[in-house]
Amino acid sequence: MNSTQLTKKIANLIFAKKGFDVKILDLRKLTTMTDYFVICSADSDTQVRAIADEVDKKLRDEGIKNWHKEGYQALNWVLIDYVDVIVHVFKKDSREYYNLEKLWGDAPVKEIIDPALKPPVKRKPRAAKEN
Repeated sequence: MNSTQLTKKIANLIFAKKGFDVKILDLRKLTTMTDYFVICSADSDTQVRAIADEVDKKLRDEGIKNWHKEGYQALNWVLIDYVDVIVHVFKKDSREYYNLEKLWGDAPVKEIIDPALKPPVKRKPRAAKEN
């Protein structure tokens, strides 16, 4: 699985635990530290832990182990490092304070919408066939 595919998988795992405001920052042209940041918000300590645990467990089940993780003590900002992709799970207030999107303002940003919140696609009705 390449790093782009991994970001999509991580976003879906975040949505599974009701994370919101998911953004992917493409850092490939800005740094060699990592390819992408996946950033999301949560409403509580419990939700931060649930999102981080879900991402870590599901990826580990697929044989994708993190290189490093931190932030489980305070649960304001949990970071999970998969080398090419770094996941940042923030409590809403902490995300506003640290503002990684502004810090990495030169990076292209892709906002990911929760598939459960997308409105259904309206299709034109088919014309009835005449016999």
